[in-house]
Amino acid sequence: MKHTLSVLVEDEAGVLSRISSLFARRGFNIESLAVGPAELLGVSRITMVVPGDDRVIEQLTKQLYKLVNVLKVQDITETPCVERELMLLKVNATSSNRGEIIELSQIFRSRVVDVAEDSLTLEVVGDPGKMVAIVQVLQKFGLKEIARTGKIALIRESGVNTELLKSLEAKV
Repeated sequence: MKHTLSVLVEDEAGVLSRISSLFARRGFNIESLAVGPAELLGVSRITMVVPGDDRVIEQLTKQLYKLVNVLKVQDITETPCVERELMLLKVNATSSNRGEIIELSQIFRSRVVDVAEDSLTLEVVGDPGKMVAIVQVLQKFGLKEIARTGKIALIRESGVNTELLKSLEAKV
């Protein structure tokens, strides 16, 4: 199972290196990693997606807390969250298929950010499932390049679990 960890750290040189070294020493992979300033001055939020069972994640959490600059670790996998990812996607585009690509991209609410003679570059923002879906749809045109940020997430203060609501809606 993939777990999403939200880690607050002191914003100091070498913190990310120590965290990634901790994972490497224990043979664990980080599938996605996003780092940026948090709401407090001098604090950064690291959002990472890590494969492993509950026992492995519990052990990693304990190990992270042993690092000096780590302030808080939360496994937010089962917590209602707002999750987003950014992807830039360069698609082969000719004059004959450019309109179809633009139409398909609009379905996913993506934006065309660059137009070249033989390609379109799209900006896609949304949940990780949306990223997979648009890649699958545009695959037939030929994908030249993809760059993704990785998942960022914040806990929903409202407590509304949109995944639960989607599953209930699908049953109706």
